[in-house]
Amino acid sequence: MNELISIRDLLIQRNGRDVLSVNSLEVQRGETLAIVGPNGAGKSTLLLVLARLIKPMRGQLTFNGSSISKLDDLEYRRKISFVFQDPLLMDMTVEKNIALGLKFRGTDKEETRKRVGRWSQAMGVDSLLGRQASQLSGGEAQRVSLARAFVLDPELLLMDEPFSAVDPPTRAQLLKDLSNLLSQDHRTTIFVTHNLKEAAQVGDRVAVIINGELKQVGTPEQ
Repeated sequence: MNELISIRDLLIQRNGRDVLSVNSLEVQRGETLAIVGPNGAGKSTLLLVLARLIKPMRGQLTFNGSSISKLDDLEYRRKISFVFQDPLLMDMTVEKNIALGLKFRGTDKEETRKRVGRWSQAMGVDSLLGRQASQLSGGEAQRVSLARAFVLDPELLLMDEPFSAVDPPTRAQLLKDLSNLLSQDHRTTIFVTHNLKEAAQVGDRVAVIINGELKQVGTPEQ
């Protein structure tokens, strides 16, 4: 069994209205699944369910062969990282922002220094480590946000339209860098976007959600 996530018969409701239904979906270990669809289709809702921030009305969700609902909350959250549309950085240096999650986990200083060094370099922000987060451009801030997610070494990386707030040239470069990184790193990633071209660039496979329903899953060519 090489799937990290399996979803069956999932239904999410809000205010008594169906907002997302997924009949069946598997996410393989090490793959990047891009989820594409128009605004309001239910893409982000799926990420929030996988992050255990929304409870489904019904459905079976398994992570590593175990039901997500049976996993301890803290233990499960430590297996995932979430990158939002806005970087949500704290008012401190870039270095401290990247190291924040490791600090909460009690990682020792030497290991923290090594990991922050590795991922700040991978995301191209190693020259900015001493800078305050408030002095960063939008693209730089999102790179720091990505480094902060990768530094935790998550089994599952959830990304919700992470480049929608940056200008087109910055966005193109960020996408290129992220695609290269994911193809080398083989980290299981779910990447949400409303841009089909972006989905095809980043995803090994693409899932299409329209009007709250998973319609199709396949390779970008399919």
